[in-house]
Amino acid sequence: MKKFIPFVFGSLLVFGAAACSPDVSKSSSEAPNSTNEAAKAPAPEATDAALKDAQSPLRRDQLNSDIRSREQRNNTLNDGKVANRSEDDLESEVRSKLEANIPNGQLTVEAEDNGAVTVAGTVTNQEQLNKIEPLAKQIKGVTSVVNKAKVAKP
Repeated sequence: MKKFIPFVFGSLLVFGAAACSPDVSKSSSEAPNSTNEAAKAPAPEATDAALKDAQSPLRRDQLNSDIRSREQRNNTLNDGKVANRSEDDLESEVRSKLEANIPNGQLTVEAEDNGAVTVAGTVTNQEQLNKIEPLAKQIKGVTSVVNKAKVAKP
C-alpha cells in the first residue's frame, strides 16, 4: 500500500501535465490554431491593447528574462549545445521573442526537432513581417524559418 499511493499520485501528475500541454505555441488567443490555417485581421481595439501591454518595459523585461533563463537552462543541461532542444522549448522561445518585438501580431509558431520553425498568422505592416525571420533565428537551436505570416488588411 505504501508504494501504491505514490504511484497513483505520480501517474496523476504525469497525466495532468500531458493533458495540459498545448499543441501549438501562439502569440495571442486570436492567432490561428495551426500554421496552415488562414488568419483573420485583428480588431483595432485588440491591436491597441496588445500594443500597450507588449511595449511596456515590464512586459519586455519579463519576456527577455524568460528567454535568458531558458538559454541558461539549456547551457546547463546540454553543455551549451544547440542539439537536443525540445520542440516545445523552441516554440516557446520564438513566440516570446516575437511577442516582445512584434506586439500586435497574431502569430502561431510550430517547431520541428531539426530546428526548423514555421511562423504563420498576421502582422500589421511589412516592417513587422520582415522582422520575423531575423528575430526567430536569434534563438539558439533555430536552423531555419518558414514565414507564412501575412500583412493584415486594415
